Amino acid sequence: MSFLNTSELLSLSENIKAWGKALGFQQVGICDVNLEQHESHLQSWLEKGYAGEMHYMAEHGMKRARPAELLPGTMRVISVRMDYLPPDAKFAQTLKNKQQAYISRYALGRDYHKLLRARLKKLGDKIKAECAELNFRPFVDSAPVLEHAIAEKAGIGWTGKHSLTINKEAGSWFFLGELFVDIPLPVDKAVVENCGSCTACLTICPTQAIVEPYVVDARRCISYLTIEQKGAIPEQYRSLIGNRVYGCDDCQLICPWNRYANITDEADFHPRQKLMSQELIDLFAWNEETFLKNTEGSPIRRIGFERWQRNLAVGLGNAAYSERIVNTLQAALSQATDLVKEHIQWALQQHQNKASQNEKNDSRLTQRLVRSIEKGLVRDA
Repeated sequence: MSFLNTSELLSLSENIKAWGKALGFQQVGICDVNLEQHESHLQSWLEKGYAGEMHYMAEHGMKRARPAELLPGTMRVISVRMDYLPPDAKFAQTLKNKQQAYISRYALGRDYHKLLRARLKKLGDKIKAECAELNFRPFVDSAPVLEHAIAEKAGIGWTGKHSLTINKEAGSWFFLGELFVDIPLPVDKAVVENCGSCTACLTICPTQAIVEPYVVDARRCISYLTIEQKGAIPEQYRSLIGNRVYGCDDCQLICPWNRYANITDEADFHPRQKLMSQELIDLFAWNEETFLKNTEGSPIRRIGFERWQRNLAVGLGNAAYSERIVNTLQAALSQATDLVKEHIQWALQQHQNKASQNEKNDSRLTQRLVRSIEKGLVRDA
């Protein structure tokens, strides 16, 4: 390869950031490939079993923290962020209405993986036009990459106590992507942590999955339980899940920095009406064909119909008592798989309990979160 000189590399770096923004990325940063300081944290997290069933987290060993081993020759990582907060998000409204299904905001629109990867590929092609011998490869949750550590080192934001990346001007409602390149571009300055003494995300988590600052036990996390967990959801977490049927946003919703989050201009990330603020019982009525049709191009499809029904059964079990819900659950038993049947039976037991006593109020934590949103302490776009 014929290397560019320092002045040419600086100019190229500035062009890369301009091209990235033209492609729809709100921010572009560059870092080197030395992530050694994160290896001990990653190893400890894996050894404690916090990855749960996500065995792929350990399959590549420390390669996750060594970009040059993942893609030999890599000298720099270009980190990008793309905002996804949709307009009219209705966080509080949906969380408060236990008859409705709460779906994590990122999953209401088109699957971000393909969109970001395609844009990163275009960015790589533009760089290659300037460096004919450039080798590059885009990543969007598709390989063992420590994306938050890279984003922090590239100046995108700092890693919050909930383990997500936070930006001072944009909160945390954004996707991350990476472009590995084999040219020695000038690097950006890492971002200083700005969480201070705030522990809002730790205390608001319904299942107390953030076991200590910056450490999440995935096995307790509602996002993990509703998306990654393949078998039965442990019974001790089912009532805590509430009406969250795909993912959970509580730790982001309560974060003070998300007052500054920006609404996305990407139409693909705007909510699909067939998914947003829908009644649990209506979604539970979908057959597999309807599920596949209505989740086409959506990240929700990856969990499959069986786990979708499992999650909805838990949500229905946590809903206010309703004879219609009870009748619907009972009617579904005969056709349900063993996995779904277990959760339907649990849900029916919950309704039996509710029928024999006055329904309790929403959980203290959910009430606090909704009040924060309604008072404007947290942005409800």
